[in-house]
Amino acid sequence: MAKNCLFWFSPKGLAVLGMIGAASYFLLMEHREHVVQWLPFLILLLCPLMHLFMHHGHSHRHHQKERTHNSTSEDNESYRRGYEAGQKKVKDERGP
Repeated sequence: MAKNCLFWFSPKGLAVLGMIGAASYFLLMEHREHVVQWLPFLILLLCPLMHLFMHHGHSHRHHQKERTHNSTSEDNESYRRGYEAGQKKVKDERGP
């Protein structure tokens, strides 16, 4: 039976995570002054990295645009029908 496992949860991945954790600990303990002095710049450098890795869903492929456009049109139609039904209900409750 083939088991689909992520790298980070495999034995090698856990070893890598342990090494990264140990290196980070010793870096922070031994060179705290150096790390703290560069921390504001590291935070600023994280902004472009977050934009690169977190905006992967904003692709501009044609087949995704069509699918998104169709679902949006259906959602708008459903919204319009619900809005009109609500307006009619309010009008009926108020009377003539």
